[in-house]
Amino acid sequence: MADLFEAAGLTPQQPSPLADRLRPQRLEEVVGQDHLLGPDGPIRRMAEARRLSSMILWGPPGTGKTTIARLLAKEAGYEFQQLSAVFSGVADLKKAFEQARARRAAGQATLLFVDEIHRFNRAQQDGFLPFVEEGIVTLVGATTENPSFELNGALLSRCQVYVLKRLDEAALEALLAKAEAHEGRPLPLEPDARAALTALADGDGRYLLTLSETLFNIASAKPLTTKELGQILQKRSPAYDKDREEHYNLVSALHKSIRGSDPDAALYWLARMLQGGEDPLFIARRLIRAAAEDIGEADPMSLVLANAAKDTYDFLGSPEGEIALAQLVVHLAAAPKSNAVYKAFGAAMKAAKETGSLMPPSHILNAPTRLMKDLGYGRGYAYDHDTAEGFSGQNYFPEGMERRQFYKPRGDGNEARIKERLERWAALRREKGD
Repeated sequence: MADLFEAAGLTPQQPSPLADRLRPQRLEEVVGQDHLLGPDGPIRRMAEARRLSSMILWGPPGTGKTTIARLLAKEAGYEFQQLSAVFSGVADLKKAFEQARARRAAGQATLLFVDEIHRFNRAQQDGFLPFVEEGIVTLVGATTENPSFELNGALLSRCQVYVLKRLDEAALEALLAKAEAHEGRPLPLEPDARAALTALADGDGRYLLTLSETLFNIASAKPLTTKELGQILQKRSPAYDKDREEHYNLVSALHKSIRGSDPDAALYWLARMLQGGEDPLFIARRLIRAAAEDIGEADPMSLVLANAAKDTYDFLGSPEGEIALAQLVVHLAAAPKSNAVYKAFGAAMKAAKETGSLMPPSHILNAPTRLMKDLGYGRGYAYDHDTAEGFSGQNYFPEGMERRQFYKPRGDGNEARIKERLERWAALRREKGD
């Protein structure tokens, strides 16, 4: 037995990590995933029926993906075989499939758990298809990335996708209570420090237990304050990958908070992106887009200010330049909103494609040559400034194309005055017979 401990890098005096010692032994012991594992949860029902379907478990780190797969195999009577896409290649896959085929011939089903399955390339993912279709293996893949972006459509069509939730405060507290019961002593923390510990874990149960183990090991004689906790434990960076889904989730949240006129939420998402290491100039580009798309003529200065904030950051850099981005976020969120120009441009682009190469009406064509004048170019053009109203009401659409109204201001902010002018000009146009 001692040799086995040594081979694993452990001794009876060096036990396995606390997170491993507290690993659930039954599905009902897994916390925070009741929507999947509760009495009516789909994974619970599969385990009870002892008939498993291939699935993808998608969720943040430390939410129980590996544990669920292991317990699912145990409770359904399947042989559990595990691979990691980080360390496995084609040879490992072939060996796993051969072993599963041999088990099947002997009447034993195999649950093949593939951790970080999104790291396999497209060809490797395609390699699973015939073995899943034939029932050689029941595939359970685990990923922290959006399967829609990272997994083949053919593989996804053969698997159910189950989303694991980030562990909430109640689930994390349940883990702490379990750790304290296992250790036979409370964590040496004041109430505020305990709350700070769960916040530090950021929804990751495994990380929370790792932090707890550190605190148990220091065996403090008195409860630690929040400040003392911070001196002992390293603050974890927020989960944020500038090349992955979180990048798009947070910038979408920022943009939609601005569109929804919520400056407080918009500031929060701006701070989250900056803390995650996002390029501030990427944020500035998105804010310029929001100014043009969602505010438009309701507050045309927003686009000017957006470009000014970008230039300010470009000049000052971080952290001073980030204040300009924060000021812009508040301005955009608090500004009147209109997507009338955005919609009008889209409609005009569609009309331009539909109408092809229609020429402008002849009265607004330039006539720099005698021939062009003889052909009627420019004949009948009314110079608007010479009219009593400063508005001629002439037609500027191509001949043979009916007048279209693309721009329809809503009447918010600056667009209230624009709407009033357009309505007056439309009435004059009708009076003049166009």
